[in-house]
Amino acid sequence: MSKAIEFVSFKLKKNTSMTEFLPVSDKFNCEFLARQKGYISRQLLSKGDMLADLVFWETETDHLNAMEASKEDTVAAEYMSMLNLSAKGSFYHLFSVEKNYD
Repeated sequence: MSKAIEFVSFKLKKNTSMTEFLPVSDKFNCEFLARQKGYISRQLLSKGDMLADLVFWETETDHLNAMEASKEDTVAAEYMSMLNLSAKGSFYHLFSVEKNYD
């Protein structure tokens, strides 16, 4: 199976500052994502008040397994509690890599 790329755009919940969010994001990356099978890397992107996670996985199955594991993880729950995933412009996509142009 080919590599997978997860792209999630979101805003922070009201009364959540970037200063509060970044340490929680770091913790989520180090203590949850980086420990998941197939995790390659993650980038946190921003434009104005819109943020996006760009996460690279070995396979789509690895991503789906991590999503399932996140439902039982307190670090992932803390991270998710800061996101407004229903804000205008928020969305989730999982892409398969068709071809790399390195």
